[in-house]
Amino acid sequence: MKASIKQISEITGYSPATISNALNHKKGVNRKTANTIFQVAKEIGYISENKISKIKLVIYKRNGLIIDDSPFFSVLLKGVENECRASGYEMVMCNLDRTAPDFEEQVNAILNDTSTAVILLGTELLDDEFPLFMNGHCPIVLLDCWSSNFPMNAVLINNADSAVNAVQYLIKRGHREIGYLRGRFRIKAFTSRSAGYSRALAKNNIPLNNEYIFTVSTTMDGAYKDMREYLEKRPKMPTAFFADNDMIALGCIKAFEEYGYRVPEDISVIGFDDLPFCEISTPRLTTIKVYKYEMGQLAVRRLIELMKDGNSKINTKTQVCTEFVERDSVADLRFVVKKGGK
Repeated sequence: MKASIKQISEITGYSPATISNALNHKKGVNRKTANTIFQVAKEIGYISENKISKIKLVIYKRNGLIIDDSPFFSVLLKGVENECRASGYEMVMCNLDRTAPDFEEQVNAILNDTSTAVILLGTELLDDEFPLFMNGHCPIVLLDCWSSNFPMNAVLINNADSAVNAVQYLIKRGHREIGYLRGRFRIKAFTSRSAGYSRALAKNNIPLNNEYIFTVSTTMDGAYKDMREYLEKRPKMPTAFFADNDMIALGCIKAFEEYGYRVPEDISVIGFDDLPFCEISTPRLTTIKVYKYEMGQLAVRRLIELMKDGNSKINTKTQVCTEFVERDSVADLRFVVKKGGK
């Protein structure tokens, strides 16, 4: 017998009208009721995962301070687009703005659209918003984000270990006073990089000096202006900095040089992302290469796995390793002779 709304009604006890409203994402049906209706509809075959023909790339913006200002994401999105095409799926893209008055309604509409599967670019997603995305009725994979409190399928950068490797590089080149250029907007990736920075110092018995942590804007121009304000006060400076990303690193380098600090002779700097202009900046920026295009591909492949195995209860966290790119912005202090011969 073909599955029907009447059959769903008999199983759940809800009226056909309520079931119809829930399945068509209309207002007036609470989330718990809708979840029950969708679950039963799937179990009896009224809703089939095989109907999915589109992959929706949802770009979440809490404030746009990371997403809007960096060329990082164009490569990431190209990886998603090309892998969708190669796999025979149409890709559609939409922006999800946290400040929109109908934000929660938009989220519900996206997650209850059973004709699409979702890749959620969650770079700006923080823990307080994760619960909104936990009870959808379509397959979903997080891209460039993860929360240990809310298990979801995700593809992201190996942030903490990458930061450890960067700081270890500075230490191997003789640096003991190592600062941190900290992005003011604390996305989860930055929090992980901060943990890696601290871990590397502790591993090498180097005390963390809060005087060497400078909090700046996450835009290049903002980081430049904020660092100028710091430098006006003539603070005590380390010999090297690890930066949350390249945008911050390059903005701060401009401020350092305007205030008479030479990079890398006086201050060494390591960035994160390996954006295109790192190779042509002066000095060329030592940084961490992120495999952005490949991350987009992996997110699509994981999503397709979920579509094929709709009953899987297993969530996976795929951390993509990075590559350290050595250029010209780090001095080697091992061969610097101190004045006085000591």
